[in-house]
Amino acid sequence: MILYLDTSALVKLYVVEPHSNKVRGWAEEAEIVATCRIAYPEALSAMNRRFRQKDMTDKEYKIMVSRFTEDWDHFAVIDFDEIEAGRIVKSYGLRAFDAVHISAAKLLNSNSDGIALSFSSFDEKLNAAARVEGFSVLTS
Repeated sequence: MILYLDTSALVKLYVVEPHSNKVRGWAEEAEIVATCRIAYPEALSAMNRRFRQKDMTDKEYKIMVSRFTEDWDHFAVIDFDEIEAGRIVKSYGLRAFDAVHISAAKLLNSNSDGIALSFSSFDEKLNAAARVEGFSVLTS
């Protein structure tokens, strides 16, 4: 299975929050863990926001960011089709980066050589759009 993680799911690999263990389990079972290239700055932003909110110590933050940046090369990092992302925005009323994630997953799925692709997000509107676009969606 290819596991496509949007940023909300990707961050759960590094930050302890509801459903983190579930996402980690899915990642362990997957043959490939993929995400869009925009997830890198999005994830760092989310981690930084948690640090600024004092959800973690300076040491914990540095370890988390270091692990994430080291792991980045092990993910299948996917580009996106901006025209398709625009269609998805108009079709489902999604935020731009949410549409980008579906566009990236669609590109990956079209080149997956028959390997099943599962999409994971913790945004219900994004999951609903992903289902309509034909993805199997893993949720809590």
